[in-house]
Amino acid sequence: MLSPRHAFISAFLKGAETRTVTSEHIDKMMTASNLQDALAIIREADIGSYLEESPVRTFDDVDACLWGYLAQRIRYVESLKFRPKEILKLSRAYVVKYDVSNIKAALQGISVGKKASMIPVGVIYNNALLDELSNAENVDDIIQLLIKCKLGDYVPALEQYKMDESVKSKLLAQTKLDNKYYENMLNVSKTLSAGHVFSKILGLTIDLTNLQIITRAIIGGIGAEIAEYAIAGGYMIAGQAIKDLSSSELAEVPTKLGGTPYQDIAKEVLSSYETTKSISAVSEIIDKHKFRLAKEMLSSRLLPSLAMAWYLILKEVEIRNLRLVLKTIVDGVPVQEIKNYLVL
Repeated sequence: MLSPRHAFISAFLKGAETRTVTSEHIDKMMTASNLQDALAIIREADIGSYLEESPVRTFDDVDACLWGYLAQRIRYVESLKFRPKEILKLSRAYVVKYDVSNIKAALQGISVGKKASMIPVGVIYNNALLDELSNAENVDDIIQLLIKCKLGDYVPALEQYKMDESVKSKLLAQTKLDNKYYENMLNVSKTLSAGHVFSKILGLTIDLTNLQIITRAIIGGIGAEIAEYAIAGGYMIAGQAIKDLSSSELAEVPTKLGGTPYQDIAKEVLSSYETTKSISAVSEIIDKHKFRLAKEMLSSRLLPSLAMAWYLILKEVEIRNLRLVLKTIVDGVPVQEIKNYLVL
């Protein structure tokens, strides 16, 4: 039986879930002819009322508000008086994924000599240093900023790249950043109630991310070279399995995944790619299955840490879908063309 403190936060998070944008909202938005009509459709959802109170005229306005909404929701849950300590621990570890994404963007900005676009969520953003990261002129600038933000355990991932700024070194640095993130998340999971469930979700997510990396590499003709860029800590796809898959032909991947939950996913990826010849089909399908697996394992859980994990995933998917739909409407592109990219 949940304690009153745990029952409160679980009830709050489950209640918030009922006020998210649903697939029915998305279907209706696909018939909207302009931005304001689309936003009117989601007025009753939490994010809709937030956008209604914001000055939104262009997609850039919308984009800033969507990320602002996500950051605000996370801060609000963290500030609740009766939230268990593990909620804060999970939330603060989880949002570092946006810091990792922003660090990668900064590395790319340095390599092309252009200011990087940042996601206004995460530890660096909370320290009001996101503009400084965006304007970083070299890897040392990023390293110093990470130390300021107490993200020093990500510094070793950048040290080698600082000495050798080749494409391979940049890819390895990105892999090391991802590895450190998932390593930290797995360590946090060991301290949570029902942490074994969250650890399994992380392992499944790593597996699917590696399957995505490997499949795209095979399609690109560099499968055999990609094994060292895989993420450690997978549930079933790790070590020798990664090497075996990366040296395969695309048609062989489903067979090699026999006996795992991923065989049917690999078959779906293969079928879609053979039909469309679009590499984006890989990410499209795997992202949907990441969400499906998370939903199956987390959506009915009441323990605070698991309810919080599901809340974070659900809000991220909500933002992702709205960005796609609203951008398409603003650009005047038929919304049906992006339906397959939505995670519903």
